[in-house]
Amino acid sequence: MSATETFLEGFREEPGYLDYGRVGPLSATVVAETLGQTELLSRARYGSLDPLFAQDERAREAVAAVTGFRAEQVVSQPNTSMGLMHTMFGLTGGVLLSAAEFPSIPFAAVRAAQALNVVTPVWLETEHGRVTPGQVKEQLTGDVVAVAVSLVDSRTGAVADLEGLRQVIGDRLLIVDAIQGFGVVDAPYELADVVASGGQKWVRAGWGTGFLALSEHAVSRLTPVVSGFTGTDVSLPWDDVPPARKDAGAFQVSNGDNIAYARFAAALEELDAVGVASVQALIAETVTQVIDLADEFTVPVVSPRDERERAGIVVLEPLPEQLTLLSAALHNHGITATTRQGTVRLSVHAGTSTETLDMLRAAFTSFSSAAVY
Repeated sequence: MSATETFLEGFREEPGYLDYGRVGPLSATVVAETLGQTELLSRARYGSLDPLFAQDERAREAVAAVTGFRAEQVVSQPNTSMGLMHTMFGLTGGVLLSAAEFPSIPFAAVRAAQALNVVTPVWLETEHGRVTPGQVKEQLTGDVVAVAVSLVDSRTGAVADLEGLRQVIGDRLLIVDAIQGFGVVDAPYELADVVASGGQKWVRAGWGTGFLALSEHAVSRLTPVVSGFTGTDVSLPWDDVPPARKDAGAFQVSNGDNIAYARFAAALEELDAVGVASVQALIAETVTQVIDLADEFTVPVVSPRDERERAGIVVLEPLPEQLTLLSAALHNHGITATTRQGTVRLSVHAGTSTETLDMLRAAFTSFSSAAVY
């Protein structure tokens, strides 16, 4: 069996699941890893725990393989939001961001500004929440030292142009919240200075599986404001408080969940064997099928249609008076999706089955027959 076939066999969720943008059901590999590590910890046989304590390093190496950062440039985090908090609290100067980003970015910037008064949110004006290099270039000011953006916007499904952003911002820090594209978008992460993400969505590794990757430029510009005893160069600093490390490892507080690290590492190792580009290609085919289905039943699609500008999210925006009808049709036909703010978000993955697409067709048929135009 090829790596791709093994990867696809690992999708265990019931047909009808189209909500990876909210949470990805655990893969078979992750379930097996969880059971194995949990059994090891429950018995704690003599000499058996050392491999468990090595899971943080394993996870960081797996992140490095997928992102192109070096393992020593990666520090484990409990989630994306905490990585962004570390970043914003460590920043001095203006940070350009859109208020329409998923709350993790604006909350981190505003909370840091409120607490320390050293970072200043500079609010980017956008069209329908989408951040583009042109808009950023027009609104850059001399006091902006960083630009923060989502790799994939959670509401529009649009993929950010990291290459274009890098070109227009110069040596300012490029901060990327990668959670909605990590594992399914073959992104040029090397162009970013800060990448924060987690594995509970598209990587299907469950909660507690986050990371923060920092370029050397970012390490030199960020202050590790919240740095604990594991963030020093001393393995166990008794009777002293040594300074924080001079690398990404400074941005941690304590030892983390080694079983979560193992889950994350297992998922990323399997992903690396397939290749993110291959997964992205598989998803692109299914997204096209979903868009074609929506068009067939005249359900308005407001997310990008161009394959270069989209990832795994398809956003539907029916007439306001028909939103409840569409949501009910999806529910009645067993489709798991996210409905909010007047839209329905469908999130597909490489393992989305033909049966799921047939269920979606049935839901659209029901909606179309009941809708009044």
